[in-house]
Amino acid sequence: MLTALVLVFIVTYLAIALEHPLGINKSASALVGAGVLWTLYALATGDHHRVAEQLDESLMGTAQIVFFLMGAMAIVEVVDAHNGFEVITERIRTTRLSSLMWLVGFVTFFLSSVLDNLTTTIVMISLMRKLLARHDDRLFFAGIIVIAANAGGAWSPIGDVTTTMLWIDGQITALGIMQSVLLPSLVSLVIPLAITAYMLGGKPVESPAVTAGEQGVASTLFERNLMFFLGIGTLVAVPVFKAVTHLPPFMGILFGLGILWLVGDIVHRGKEDELKHPLTLVHALSRIDMSSLVFFAGILLAVATLEHTRILASLAGWLNETVGRQDLIVLIIGVVSAVVDNVPLVAASMGMYSLADYPADHFLWHFLAYCAGTGGSILVIGSAAGVAAMGLEKIHFFWYVKRISGLALVGYFAGAGVYLLQRQLLG
Repeated sequence: MLTALVLVFIVTYLAIALEHPLGINKSASALVGAGVLWTLYALATGDHHRVAEQLDESLMGTAQIVFFLMGAMAIVEVVDAHNGFEVITERIRTTRLSSLMWLVGFVTFFLSSVLDNLTTTIVMISLMRKLLARHDDRLFFAGIIVIAANAGGAWSPIGDVTTTMLWIDGQITALGIMQSVLLPSLVSLVIPLAITAYMLGGKPVESPAVTAGEQGVASTLFERNLMFFLGIGTLVAVPVFKAVTHLPPFMGILFGLGILWLVGDIVHRGKEDELKHPLTLVHALSRIDMSSLVFFAGILLAVATLEHTRILASLAGWLNETVGRQDLIVLIIGVVSAVVDNVPLVAASMGMYSLADYPADHFLWHFLAYCAGTGGSILVIGSAAGVAAMGLEKIHFFWYVKRISGLALVGYFAGAGVYLLQRQLLG
């Protein structure tokens, strides 16, 4: 059974990667793959009650992420409908792509540590649509945003799902991860930015032409600022909501979405329907890329079978016996996270190494947080940020491999080298 599961997953992965040559939507491949994997698992297992419980558990985790993504996308769409991002774009005066690249990279990096890499990617890619006219430029910036968002999420306990897992379970402390991983994460971004800036040279920024319909004639300055700060405030408040209530982040984002919906209905209640509709949450929900959400659900459910059948745990155990060195094992896990979602990989690693042998803030946990977080940038489907970018800007898998993967890989190993050097010098 295990061999069959691995083969099905590999075929599913290849179908996703070859989406455009095959002419088959990646969402269809992910759903079929998940269906086949769970069917094989159920038929080969005698304990059907246990399989059903595991599916319920996986569905719960997947649904939380999908609901969070849906809420974040809807909030961004509402802000965009009110031209809220002009609050930022009108303050950006640079005329060179290289300067804009540096600015966007650092804003994404630090914003990701406060929000999370997924939400930050959605916000920043939406912002790029207001700044860049050429689709090729937006694609390239989307790739850099994925690298920056994952790097920013790796050094913050609330910036990435994996660091949050490690933080909640006691493997890392907030101060410990920030002190240990901030510099390596920054290096993993600066190196790709420097290479990219050199490649762009003095290429000018081509701003999109603004038509009368895009100027938001139905939205006033007050409404624009209100929805921008309320929307961004909602996103920023989600980690605080989680820390105070201990409820999952999706509950915070849905709560904030409801508040935004309520305020929007109150503010626009006196307008005619044809002017009000484009500004409502109903319209924003209709603009969400549901195909990306379905793909995300499918791929997470597919990976879940590898977790429940302990294929990932066995892989981690084999690495421990074969490689031996912890730093090399964690580096390999980081590279593998570009192919397989980093959440089950980190979960398997957490089960493999006990807190009794590796206490809080041990080298293993900090380096794992860095590698699993930044390693996901190597391939576009290796992280939630990459999947979101793939859906928002229609990024082709092999385009990302050709243009972005090399930059992410160089940054990954540069940051890892800095971490190991930092550990040797400072302990």
